Amino acid sequence: MGDVFAGRYELVDPLGEGGVGTVWRAWDRRRSRYCAVKVLRQVDAASLLRFIREQSLRLEHPHVLAPTGWAGEDDKVLFAMPMVRGGSVATLVGDFGPLPVRLAAVLLDQLLSALESIHSEGVVHRDVKPANLLLDATGTGRPHLWLGDFGIAAGIDEPRLTQGPYALGTPGYLAPEVRRQGWHPDPRADLYSAGMSALEMLTGAPPEDDVDVAEALAAAPRADPVPEALVEIVAALAEPSLRARIGVAEDARGRLAESGLLAAASSDDDDGFGEVEFFDHIPPLPEGWTPEGPATGPAESGPTRSAAPPLVPSPQNGPPTGGTGVGPAAPPPTRHQGTPHSPWTPGPQPQTPAPRARSSKLTATALAMMLTGLLMLLLMLLLLA
Repeated sequence: MGDVFAGRYELVDPLGEGGVGTVWRAWDRRRSRYCAVKVLRQVDAASLLRFIREQSLRLEHPHVLAPTGWAGEDDKVLFAMPMVRGGSVATLVGDFGPLPVRLAAVLLDQLLSALESIHSEGVVHRDVKPANLLLDATGTGRPHLWLGDFGIAAGIDEPRLTQGPYALGTPGYLAPEVRRQGWHPDPRADLYSAGMSALEMLTGAPPEDDVDVAEALAAAPRADPVPEALVEIVAALAEPSLRARIGVAEDARGRLAESGLLAAASSDDDDGFGEVEFFDHIPPLPEGWTPEGPATGPAESGPTRSAAPPLVPSPQNGPPTGGTGVGPAAPPPTRHQGTPHSPWTPGPQPQTPAPRARSSKLTATALAMMLTGLLMLLLMLLLLA
């Protein structure tokens, strides 16, 4: 079986590579169910701060895929999230090319609903793009989109962790103002990225910087032309000028509703989605695993990465401070199953384990104080830079 982080998350098989780590299917021993986890490759100061920021998000919304828990061990950290099986909008466009107009309108509306929610909570995503728009495997049914990957999300008007002649995010989806030094997170940058994502849905190709939306849509290799109402909405979202751009997601959703595309897409007789199908992209479970968990049971699974007892995280859901750590998840929607484990059996001299436990706690406390001091010093340096 796979590695076990903090006695809870057992890695099953890798699902994909990301910019800062690998996404795995994992077995959550505490909840007795599968989930997706992202394992960061290394924990330098910047990636650790981003990890803390992402795992602290607890946004409840049907189109927001926020982390549900975290764990840390040695030089690695991971955070867990529900498993979404239908791939991403990027893979959908890669499979089917330009999407039907009504389908693109529905997906854009669901994305704007997610942005409306996170912006109301003071969060700017900063990396909205089709690869981060995940889909449920609904087959030929109505699509369900999730906005995921909050790794570089930030609070509105908060200073960036990085300052320099570059910007975090993905070229082609970055608003022009984001590329200027001194920019602070603004929800309107997410709306620009949403417009560029919609442009890719309708043209079947990733957008280029400073593209003219109307010209790109007119030249798209489509069997059906894009209605003028949708062209205007996408262009207003992807407007380079902040003053001319749609300012809030709610306004864009209102214009979509007025266009009639959403109502037509939800009718029973014609869903408007064409031949597009939302396949299950998750591979079958590897040998030794069943839909109910490990075939041999948790007690006979692979070795745990560390025999040290898990540390209790801080009330602020801070990072692991040494040994192992587990972050509390939001209130689970399923029944708490408990963590499978084997009871500890004392040896012939029961007095001997106690000093080692006290020593371990003292060492963990010292490491926690050192790491906290280093993080505070780093934050002060970043703010003064």
